[in-house]
Amino acid sequence: MSLQKRPLKTKPVSKVTFRLPPDAAPKARKVALVGDFNEWSPKATPMQKLKNGEFKVTLDLEQGKPYNFRYLIDGQVWANDQEADGYAPSGFSDAENSVVVP
Repeated sequence: MSLQKRPLKTKPVSKVTFRLPPDAAPKARKVALVGDFNEWSPKATPMQKLKNGEFKVTLDLEQGKPYNFRYLIDGQVWANDQEADGYAPSGFSDAENSVVVP
């Protein structure tokens, strides 16, 4: 899993690319990025599946603001990003959310 952040010079936002590698979800048909930035909607931010099996999506996020997020694999399995900037309690059971700060 990998996060790539590219700050824009003309706006206080960063282009953040979220990647879920093939080995994190080898049999996945679809993956959604869910989090604070889309009100945790599993339909708002589908990720594109690349030829190598990786899933990828890029969002514009406000710089300096922390965002909780997770990956939802095939609408059933939740996964965190191993390269997140941090982790925060999700409020559900003992699960944690990934955190990115653009």
